[in-house]
Amino acid sequence: MSIQPETPPVPTTITHAPGVATIRRVNWYGLRTLYIKEVRRFFKVQLQTIWAPAITTLLFLVIFTVATGGRRPVHVGGAEVAFADFIAPGLIVMGMLQNAFANASFSLLVGKIQGTIVDYLMPPLSTLELMAAMVGGAVTRAVLVGFAVFLAMQLWPGVHVLPRHPLAIIWFGLLGSAFLAMVGILTSMWAEKFDHAAAVQNFAIAPLTLLSGTFYSVDKLAPAFRAFSHVNPFFYIISGFRWGFLGEADSPVWLGALLIVALDAALALVVYLLLKRGWRLKS
Repeated sequence: MSIQPETPPVPTTITHAPGVATIRRVNWYGLRTLYIKEVRRFFKVQLQTIWAPAITTLLFLVIFTVATGGRRPVHVGGAEVAFADFIAPGLIVMGMLQNAFANASFSLLVGKIQGTIVDYLMPPLSTLELMAAMVGGAVTRAVLVGFAVFLAMQLWPGVHVLPRHPLAIIWFGLLGSAFLAMVGILTSMWAEKFDHAAAVQNFAIAPLTLLSGTFYSVDKLAPAFRAFSHVNPFFYIISGFRWGFLGEADSPVWLGALLIVALDAALALVVYLLLKRGWRLKS
């Protein structure tokens, strides 16, 4: 009688029913991976994405202080501050806002143009995780640009830019950058080519940041222009950020703080719903 060797047991594979999520909570590993990808994308060309915008922003400070006199007083709130000290915080946050938009408006758009949008849509990431990674990458670039401008301003004579209210600087800097990052995501979803994103940057973002009290106090404007400034959300971001350095602002800081939170929440909901639907991303 032959003795047959025992057949080793076949390992069983655990399968999941279709449509049942295998990652039931936050996919931290995937979120971290996409965030690092977004940061590495702009950091590989940091000379163009960080240092060039910082130098361009610093040139505004040099030109305006030399042309108009850095010590010329400017009335802000109930105090007078030197012109150079007045425009310096506004230039820092202006550079942050513009670069947050530039970074976010590039992410999905380049995927649509190059046909690699599947890299964003196929990974096991929820809509909220996808949005958080892209916003986080854009805000990181904005913070790096703002920090570079801040360090450079410490070397420019006649400029005194030191934090007085760090919480306000963090609040308006981060929430303002997140606001522009979400505008950038909407732009990259809507745009079909780089010209469309550039048009939003040149005809909407740049004018709103430049006409928001960066280089002047809105109290000196005519009533019509002053009214326009007070419906411009960039005005409240820049005014609150400036208060963090000077202790003076053109508008109530608490109003700007609440407004930027409300705008961020409303815009986040819109971006979430459109990303979830795959608006102009899925054909």
